[in-house]
Amino acid sequence: MMEKVNIQEKFSLFNDYWSPKIAGEINDFHVKFVKLKDEFIWHKHEQEDEMFLIVKGKLLIKFRDKDVWLEEGEFLIIPKGVEHKPVAEEEVHALLFEPKTTINTGNQRSERTRSDLQSL
Repeated sequence: MMEKVNIQEKFSLFNDYWSPKIAGEINDFHVKFVKLKDEFIWHKHEQEDEMFLIVKGKLLIKFRDKDVWLEEGEFLIIPKGVEHKPVAEEEVHALLFEPKTTINTGNQRSERTRSDLQSL
């Protein structure tokens, strides 16, 4: 069923960080909403590319050889197999576009791993 989505309204429905919520599906991809704050873990996705689109705030994505800052309205596609570490000094709201098989911590398992995602 087709329904429009109000991005700000969806972000107001949750407060936890680093715990993506499924907001929609496109073929074999999830559209995820996530709030980020502080540092995440170093990880990579062996089989999936990952796209971060910044809705609010400023996100630093660290790579082993460089850092990339993303501002509101910007996105970055991280190819599969590339190790990265997101860092949010202040709260960031981001949309993620990822294959349904993507686990948020990639090749690492920790207390931040979210394999059973909630839908908004």
